[in-house]
Amino acid sequence: MKSARIIIFAKAPRPGLAKTRLIPALGAEGAAELAQRMLVHTVNEALAANVGVVELCVTPTVDAAWSDIELPAGIEISDQGEGDLGARMARAAARALNKGEAVLLVGTDCVEMSADLLREAWLVLHDRDAIIHCTVDGGYALLGIRQFSPFLFGNMPWSTDAVAGTTIARLGQLGWSVHVGQMLHDVDEPQDLKYIGEKWRSYVVA
Repeated sequence: MKSARIIIFAKAPRPGLAKTRLIPALGAEGAAELAQRMLVHTVNEALAANVGVVELCVTPTVDAAWSDIELPAGIEISDQGEGDLGARMARAAARALNKGEAVLLVGTDCVEMSADLLREAWLVLHDRDAIIHCTVDGGYALLGIRQFSPFLFGNMPWSTDAVAGTTIARLGQLGWSVHVGQMLHDVDEPQDLKYIGEKWRSYVVA
């Protein structure tokens, strides 16, 4: 089985830019600190999965907002570029798939993201065309594919509870074999902070 490129989509963990929906609970600085911790966690787990290249696909551009942000060594960094989330994801996925790599697309919002989960997703792609881990809010925390179709990303109702269901339906329309993995939790809203484990508690204002 070919290697899988793990592409992590991330927003710069800056106050007022990252995790803005958590600002009422954590403040701008606290939300940015949590965003930084979740970013580093995701990158470290992706590296530990050891299934291929780990690429951090960032916004804003590296020069604009990332110059003094400490990131783990051993990763590639790319810019997300223009367009909505679907356009940006499609570009990154197509670029990797054209190199002959399978792709695991993830964000940095899921504290349950782990090396084991990523490795298992890669193994699923030995036998399936796609794998998806949905989140309880109707989105997804991971989408793994081994071939490309823009149909998976275009005209998607991003930031709604219809994203995961629409994606699964489109995978079916494409005739691809798909594995739906365990349900996961993103931390986007104040009520989601209950999903944060003890090791994260120092980043949460009581």
